[in-house]
Amino acid sequence: MDGRVEAPCLGAQGAPRNLLIDAEVGHTMEARLAGALRAIRAGGGWPPSLEADLEERLMSRANHVVVVPLGPTIGAVVSGVDLRDDHADAVIDDIRAALLGHKVLFFEDQDLSPEQQRNFALRFGALHTHPLYPGEGAAPEIMILDNHQENPTDNDHWHTDVTFLERPAMGAILHARVLPPSGGDTLWASMTAAWQALSPSMRAFIETLSAVHDLTHAFAADGVVASAAGRERYEKARAENPPVIHPVARTHPETGETALFVNSAFTSRIKGLRREESRALLDFLFRHVQKPEFAVRWRWREGSVAFWDNRCTQHYAVNDYLPNRRVMTRATIFGDKPYFEKAA
Repeated sequence: MDGRVEAPCLGAQGAPRNLLIDAEVGHTMEARLAGALRAIRAGGGWPPSLEADLEERLMSRANHVVVVPLGPTIGAVVSGVDLRDDHADAVIDDIRAALLGHKVLFFEDQDLSPEQQRNFALRFGALHTHPLYPGEGAAPEIMILDNHQENPTDNDHWHTDVTFLERPAMGAILHARVLPPSGGDTLWASMTAAWQALSPSMRAFIETLSAVHDLTHAFAADGVVASAAGRERYEKARAENPPVIHPVARTHPETGETALFVNSAFTSRIKGLRREESRALLDFLFRHVQKPEFAVRWRWREGSVAFWDNRCTQHYAVNDYLPNRRVMTRATIFGDKPYFEKAA
């Protein structure tokens, strides 16, 4: 082994490429790119515009993106990047490519203010402001998850974020601020792996189905979150977010992969099926996605950041730390309207 990790992934425009990194030396392929540039010049060079573009990209990478996979299915640790910085587009492209390849990325020792967390998230798209959870004063798009004995978590179930929206989140960026002495881990599962693990006959059936996603299915009027938000805010959120319909299997808009797209938090029923049939199929799928073969578990440290692709994952916040306190902040990035397109 030469210490390199080759992570197959897609570029920002969906073009396939390999993000090659050196896990031992701890840098991306700048050295090889520099060697390639020298070889190009020695051999007579490329057209000046292409050579200048390669040199600019090489020189702009002040941060070195190191991506180390945590397993073959999902998850990778990224180092060499300070998320407080205003990164060059090439660095953002590398992070996006790693996200598409690994579905959830973990960054450690990130001392981010809410404004810095927001600014990093904005490099990937417009941000959603949650209709019920509190936000940071100077950065209201940053959602606060402050759980303790008097405010227990409501996220101790497998779910995909904000699928009650017509355009559910493309991704989310979660920052650990206050942690209990132990516990409070989070698990993520690949919904593309869950899809591939179904039988061809089941996949063919599911491809024809759509499901209803409903804010009130996750946030009941008498629940913890609704009570904390207050009646007026809850009624406003409910009025502004009526139930929506999404395909049960969705096509990833950047990779073209198919992923299951139902979750126990927001998916209330499958259209076109009788109530008992819908319940039986959803219960099967909700159990199916929990298989450990699809998942990675992350043990938080203060300052850790997780960035996940919400289009093809579910996650579960382990509720094993009460009466201790756990405070996280989340930026949620708008995505596109889910669709299904059968693979050729």
